[in-house]
Amino acid sequence: VQLVESGGGLVQPGGSLTLSCETSGTSIFFSVSDVAWYRQAPGKQRELVARILYPGTAQYADSVTGRFTITRVNAQRSLSLQMNNLQAEDTAVYYCNLETPNKSIYWGWGTQVTVSS
Repeated sequence: VQLVESGGGLVQPGGSLTLSCETSGTSIFFSVSDVAWYRQAPGKQRELVARILYPGTAQYADSVTGRFTITRVNAQRSLSLQMNNLQAEDTAVYYCNLETPNKSIYWGWGTQVTVSS
């Protein structure tokens, strides 16, 4: 199983980015798994940003509600995170996460998002 994030980069405050997570080796269980985006800022613990719990309930951290949107495409075994109105406090490494019905957890390597003028 592999999860590979992409789409990170440098953006100005108020800007937007879309992160993508492509998975492989997940064809059997992707559609019935919970998927999520986490982030970890320097010196801080990894925190949940957004997730979609099977079969389709989306949940967001209070800090990103109304600005971020998580989506999943089961046919492509992928997920994405649309991030709007980015702020300096959104600067972090963003990680893709998948949890199977039997509680196996997989992580991507992360993609850096930096919000700075």
